Amino acid sequence: MNVYHFKKGTEICNYSYSSNILSIRLNRQRLIVCLEESIYIHNIKDMKLLKTILDTPPNTTGLCALSINHSNSYLAYPGSSTIGEIVLYDGHNLRTVCTIPAHDGPLAAITFNSTGSKLASASEKGTVIRVFSIPDGQKLYEFRRGMKRYVNISSLVFSMDSQFLCASSNTETVHIFKLEHTTDSRPEEPPTWSGYMGKMFMAATNYLPAQVSDMMNQDRAFATVRLNFSGQRNICTLSTIQKLPRLLVTTSDGHLYIYNLDPQDGGECVLIKKHRLLGSGKTENKENDLRPPLPQSYAATVARQSTVPSSSSMPGYSEDGGALRGEVIPEHEFATGPVCLDDENEFPPIILCRGGDPGKVKRS
Repeated sequence: MNVYHFKKGTEICNYSYSSNILSIRLNRQRLIVCLEESIYIHNIKDMKLLKTILDTPPNTTGLCALSINHSNSYLAYPGSSTIGEIVLYDGHNLRTVCTIPAHDGPLAAITFNSTGSKLASASEKGTVIRVFSIPDGQKLYEFRRGMKRYVNISSLVFSMDSQFLCASSNTETVHIFKLEHTTDSRPEEPPTWSGYMGKMFMAATNYLPAQVSDMMNQDRAFATVRLNFSGQRNICTLSTIQKLPRLLVTTSDGHLYIYNLDPQDGGECVLIKKHRLLGSGKTENKENDLRPPLPQSYAATVARQSTVPSSSSMPGYSEDGGALRGEVIPEHEFATGPVCLDDENEFPPIILCRGGDPGKVKRS
């Protein structure tokens, strides 16, 4: 693993590990290196090894998640290779917090929201997505992605305000769920035959088997996207562009799709732009502007003031010191090196994946 400085492009340190690096996660406090049966936790300030979690269940995909909120630095990883247990680990205090029984089958995706207060998960079946509160691990939401077929969840992500959760898979449909609880504080409606039957139907679920009643109580997707392809691995994100919410989908063949998202009514999202990230860089505009012809009330409702801290106020690091090249991280000892990243006026180092030898991943 090579760590490079974000702005200067110089190498900060260089580490090797005993087996293949499967995934890397970092925030402004911790850097996580995930191997198949162990996890290394580094201090981002000086790159010293703080903790090695040994003998983790076989994790062939390197599945793990780290909260981007560095004030808590929660780490989540599979606690079993046969059932969907999630181990919640406190990366700041270096201790296990709890184990969450999330699914019956093995995990396929886990992700934190921006504040580290919620954790979403999906199993290899991909039919049910659950959201838990952090750090107590209590279930908050349960969403059903589908019933007819199992899918491979390729992307699971919260919006920055934690109001929406997006899930994409190897199928042509992307699901967006809205994180809200319905309340019973609504005024009593005049009695009607349909209302009476609805109450009777909901009451009857109490006498059905737990699996059936749970399925009937699971929320469905608030909004969907119908992709014009299926079977490709893709990554999604929920963003705000020109003060309007958008869904961005990037595919393995090098395309970026931008869709609108109506936060009031949901429904089918409309494709706005398509970019080719590889090759000619040609952009296919569905409209001249990112703003679709939507009602005035919609634009007024979703318009938000974005607050992005300036680079001068954001903590970061800029020193160029580095550990010895090719230093091997010992299993039970701290890594020692002259790394000193104490300049708080710049961004931290950036790590991007690049091909390398087995047991060593180059970063640049």
